[in-house]
Amino acid sequence: MSKPCIICVAITGSLPKKEDNPAVPITIAEQVESTHAAFEAGASIAHCHVRLEDGTPTSDPERFARLKEKLQQHCPGLIIQFSTGGRSGAGAERGGMLPLRPDMASLTVGSNNFPTRVYENPPDLVDWLASEMREYAIKPEIEAFDLSHIHQAVAMSRDGRIPGKLYIQFVMGVKNAMPADKDVFDYYVKTVNRLAPDAEWCAAGIGRHQIEVNEWCIAAGGHTRTGLEDNVRLDRETLAPSNAALVARAVELCEKYGRPVATAAEARDILELRPAA
Repeated sequence: MSKPCIICVAITGSLPKKEDNPAVPITIAEQVESTHAAFEAGASIAHCHVRLEDGTPTSDPERFARLKEKLQQHCPGLIIQFSTGGRSGAGAERGGMLPLRPDMASLTVGSNNFPTRVYENPPDLVDWLASEMREYAIKPEIEAFDLSHIHQAVAMSRDGRIPGKLYIQFVMGVKNAMPADKDVFDYYVKTVNRLAPDAEWCAAGIGRHQIEVNEWCIAAGGHTRTGLEDNVRLDRETLAPSNAALVARAVELCEKYGRPVATAAEARDILELRPAA
């Protein structure tokens, strides 16, 4: 349990709105300010979406470029991870920002149901996104919404489509997808350890499940993700005041289980990332 725990903060996402919680950062300036506070609190990865000024999600590369530049300026060494998720674009548009060479990018390797739609990740799109990440030396974070996604990620690792050490994140608690269930979590950890013993893993809990999934990860020796993208509330009554506050909760859990919090430099070493720009 002396292994440092990497804390990822998902700062804004594409669903929470200002009316849900005024703390959700929308503009580039708000995102930078919120991320800096979370970085100071202990986050070493920032999972990034971008939005238009009215809050509409977008995959505009120019906005991603501005965000990346400002984060590198104000959060030296922070691992910048871009989202290639489907809520802010379709097809190749989802990878249009990858030539900006972020440290990491999310990669979902299969389709699944969301609350009101299908999250489509067809094989040709998955292979194209993976090839772009290889081209620009970007490490994928596998976002596993289903057991099959773990198996597919391992297959892609073995045949070279995903080079280097795998980093797999279990996304738990999305309606109609993987439940936030401790037995399921334990089996996913067991599956990763069996199929890819050198891989690193983490998990994200959605909504009210965020804190409990944070604790499962930290207690089991993995890494964890928090932030306002996944959960705009600390509980059913109290609004989360900031991304930094959610990171601080994860840091408290690390202290509870005797886990040091990974610095950005330590996280880069653990994940085998290139040095900071």
